[in-house]
Amino acid sequence: MSQGSYGSSGLSSYQQLTTAGNSSSEFTRLSQVVGTNIQKIQQNVAQIQRMVTQLGTAQETEQLWEKLGQIQHYTNQLVRDTSGYLKDVSKLPQPSTPSDQKMRKIQVERLTKDFSDALNNFQIAQRRVADKEKASIARSRAAKSSLGYDDRASMQSDHQLISLSQLSSQEAQMEDVDLDVLQERERAVRKLEEDIQDVHQITKDLGMMVHEQGEAVGRW
Repeated sequence: MSQGSYGSSGLSSYQQLTTAGNSSSEFTRLSQVVGTNIQKIQQNVAQIQRMVTQLGTAQETEQLWEKLGQIQHYTNQLVRDTSGYLKDVSKLPQPSTPSDQKMRKIQVERLTKDFSDALNNFQIAQRRVADKEKASIARSRAAKSSLGYDDRASMQSDHQLISLSQLSSQEAQMEDVDLDVLQERERAVRKLEEDIQDVHQITKDLGMMVHEQGEAVGRW
């Protein structure tokens, strides 16, 4: 599925905005991009939350996990882009009049709060996905370890036309495949936990930026 299905910022860098002209028009454009990105993040989070409810049920499939991973990947990119655009906003020259300065401050505070709320919801959804995946891996490992000699002996006693050595060879190949799948899923969980930490750091940076903006406002 393409990235466009989950949202794209539509801008690759702040340089694309600087040609717009003065600070006011740049602020308007940046604000629109940030607002649109926040909506996309919220939509993706809602989709993640719906998909999480299917995990651990008969609806859980490899395709579901793949789609879930794609949405999280693109949402992480949106989060990074949006954080960068908000930083660009903070670097713009302030309006010349107090009334315009106050209006901009209100707009920035609203965008920052909306982004912060979206980040918190995204982190909660990511943690739920990680918990579900860990539980699924644990179940798979438990089921795998419960299969042993008794199962092979049972198959033999049921007059299966296959020798024990042939059966063991086939099972060994299946176990190798299963182990590879489990290890890949465990790597995906570790990557997800790294992404959660990245989003957490962006949230902390956002709080610091708000604090610095508040100090700057006091000097206007």
